[in-house]
Amino acid sequence: MLVFAKRNLLLYFRDKSAVFFSLLAVFILIALYVFFLGDLIADGVPDFPAKHWLLLSWIIAGVVTVTSVTTTLGAFSVMVNDQATNAYKDFRVTPIKQSVLLGGYIISSLSIGFLMCIMTLLVANAMLFATGEPVLSFTQIIQSVSVIFLAVLTAGSMISLLVIFFKTSNAFAAASTVIGTLIGFLTGIYIPIGTLPAYLQNMIHLFPISHIAALLRQILMDAPMAEAFAQAPIEMKESFQLNMGVFFKVNGWQISPLVSVVYLLLTTIIFFILSASVMKYSRR
Repeated sequence: MLVFAKRNLLLYFRDKSAVFFSLLAVFILIALYVFFLGDLIADGVPDFPAKHWLLLSWIIAGVVTVTSVTTTLGAFSVMVNDQATNAYKDFRVTPIKQSVLLGGYIISSLSIGFLMCIMTLLVANAMLFATGEPVLSFTQIIQSVSVIFLAVLTAGSMISLLVIFFKTSNAFAAASTVIGTLIGFLTGIYIPIGTLPAYLQNMIHLFPISHIAALLRQILMDAPMAEAFAQAPIEMKESFQLNMGVFFKVNGWQISPLVSVVYLLLTTIIFFILSASVMKYSRR
């Protein structure tokens, strides 16, 4: 399984276009923030201490969240290419078990997603330093890496089920572009959650990856929020957190980090079981 996963890793990084397109949504998000979203969001928020630090931490959490999905999705392009070229059928007539094949694709994709997210987090930390803002503490980095690991697992489980149904690389590339764009909306990154209608907010609360964004925001924005709202009423801080998707509230009940983690773990288990079942009975 590990040998097959290594083969997939080498194929992915050999294809520079696959690497680029898996990061395309991240580049778009950063460009939107620099040229459009940054000023728009900043203008909609009153001036307060550590405002730039706070909003920059918010966008970093969003970028890392998008990266966990798009890079993991892009890594599964190896599996789609194998199906498109019938290489997967060749593997199936060998003594290699189907579970080993699926495990190899999943391990390589999760490894790529995790590596890309760590690199994104390090670049974000360097950006904080370059702009004169406090860099992430050791505790924040460890907590962020833990959430990233969970994010990649969750995204990988959902994507592993999705990619089984793609037969051509062109269809997969088109779907990847659409998914990369939708992720930004479904996680409340392009538009703050609090500005959306109630039914859209409910959809975001149900979407597992949105909980990843919320967990990362709670970690990365903790220090700047403490400084920004040190002299402000607690109600103002809570309103800001709900509006920016730092915390979710459903029917008046605020979702705790533990509930989000359990929800993500259950999602991961369910989708991996579904992926294994569909792959087992697939005729491809």
